[in-house]
Amino acid sequence: MNKEFFKIETDRNLFLPVSAQDLIQRGWDYVDIVVVTGDAYVDHPSFGSAIISRYLEYFGFRVAILAQPRLDPQDFKKFGRPKLGFFVASGNLDSMVANYTVAKNKRKFDYYTAGGITGKRPDRAVVSYCAVIRNTFGSIPIVIGGLEASLRRFAHYDYWSDKVHPSVLVESKADLLVYGMGEKQSLEIAQRLKNGENIQNIRDIPGICYLVDVEDTPYQGAECPSFKNVSENKKEYAVACRIQHRESDWKRGKSVKQRHGSKMLVQNPPMPPLSTEEFDEVYTMPYTRTFHPDYISAGGVPALEEVIFSVTHNRGCFGDCNFCSISFHQGRYITCRSKESILKEVDLLTKLPNFKGYIHDIGGPTANFRLPSCKLQKNRGMCADKKCLTPEPCPHLQVDHSEYLDILSEAAKHPDVKKVFVRSGIRYDYVMLDKNDTFLKRLIANHVSGQLKVAPEHCSAGVLELMGKPSLDTYVAFSDRFYEINRSIGKKQYLVPYLISSHPGSTLNDAVELAEFLKKERIRPEQVQDFYPTPGTISTCMYYTGLNPLTLEEVHVARNPQEKRMQRALLQYYLPQNAGLVARALSITGRTDLIGNGNNCLVKPIDKSVINKRKRRKK
Repeated sequence: MNKEFFKIETDRNLFLPVSAQDLIQRGWDYVDIVVVTGDAYVDHPSFGSAIISRYLEYFGFRVAILAQPRLDPQDFKKFGRPKLGFFVASGNLDSMVANYTVAKNKRKFDYYTAGGITGKRPDRAVVSYCAVIRNTFGSIPIVIGGLEASLRRFAHYDYWSDKVHPSVLVESKADLLVYGMGEKQSLEIAQRLKNGENIQNIRDIPGICYLVDVEDTPYQGAECPSFKNVSENKKEYAVACRIQHRESDWKRGKSVKQRHGSKMLVQNPPMPPLSTEEFDEVYTMPYTRTFHPDYISAGGVPALEEVIFSVTHNRGCFGDCNFCSISFHQGRYITCRSKESILKEVDLLTKLPNFKGYIHDIGGPTANFRLPSCKLQKNRGMCADKKCLTPEPCPHLQVDHSEYLDILSEAAKHPDVKKVFVRSGIRYDYVMLDKNDTFLKRLIANHVSGQLKVAPEHCSAGVLELMGKPSLDTYVAFSDRFYEINRSIGKKQYLVPYLISSHPGSTLNDAVELAEFLKKERIRPEQVQDFYPTPGTISTCMYYTGLNPLTLEEVHVARNPQEKRMQRALLQYYLPQNAGLVARALSITGRTDLIGNGNNCLVKPIDKSVINKRKRRKK
């Protein structure tokens, strides 16, 4: 963490209240809503709790922030009893992902906590916080939202406990669950509570989930297998996953129901995404764009460093990778801020302390998406049973980088801006579909800071199909073009490929194939991510059930820890410490031809005398 970067002094009165003393300073004798978050309080539009709290404030509500409270009733009482209720989220990440590595070890650093200190956010934070609120305040309205609640809204497989959990709405005993990007839902709930409506009667808002007695289940909508069925039958779980994803489109999605004992979980159709005007409005809120002054002594909140000089220009992603949660949370439909709004924010960034002339990113879930994937979506919604880019690009796909390139160029013309970079991921397959390569040329010439991050993830055709990723040929063509353009303009810049080991469908043979590809292309990945089964994704369903929910065909899953270690080691075959695992994997797969001193070999023959010497030392 760069402490020098965070020398930002800000008057605490510019923030929303975080203590009883802050209420006194404002002359408040009550608050309407307490927003509870598992992250430290960062008043920046990259943090969901900041957006929701500022949005509610903008429409006249008194909002206080309860950041990373202890599971102690006294912490939750610091503002008194809120007039309307509590809005609860785990923070920007699922709390279990924030707290644990893929190996289920406790993380040693927390980017969303002051000083990077761990242990400030409880496991299953939404459930934990709601338990204290309910025990302390009784029947007070509780609304849960954010990524953790959104992705766990149905019965879901939980990787850390290795079992199926009921909907987080059931586990938390909250009243309503807001899924997706929750500005509109949160505002309407708050307004109706203010008007005296009982929260138990709020059932008609798009983008929420609620519970009713089974006999009161709405007639309309699709019903997926019950919590009991998906807990006991993996095929039923896969069927439920397919229904939930199929109905997640805001335009054509139906209500989805799932029985939990004597209660029926009802998910209303998604809330329509923000219009450009509404999206712009969200970014006009009076964010201080920094962490609360209480964290100055700890050196600030590390996650802010990544985003403080970056601009979000879009939401949604029609790339729809199966291992990614974006499509299930934000949706596939692309919405964007206006050019004017983006350039105003760029100007604002140039006036912040410590600005050195560099805009780190103008991006989003996928940086180079500025248009809906086709013109039919506005009236018809996204296609239910096929993807826009894979396995083959849709013939209706509209490919145009001109507006995005114009925004990058205009931002770079600001007199106080030296460079504008693109650090969010780009879809290279979408770039390659653009018949005009002006965007790629200018991206490489002006907006890459030495390295461009891309995500081929694998090379095996079968694995890529299960991932929802384009073919290897597309990546190779992009790589060739990238380096060709760099040579033509006299630059030495590099692609940094993201790779996933042990994704469902990947066998040891597939991992060997990937290692051969990396060797051939002279790619030596410094980081490899083991597949992490996060709640709500199609790939996590594959991991749990061994079935592809889209086809119900069987899928190989690397569950054995030794196989997972071998698959990971193959992707970094060149590291001396991986030689033993790589050699074992090659022996198991019958690929001993890759053990030797030849140019194509992955590892050298292992000297048995050295191994025996090591064994004797251990004894």
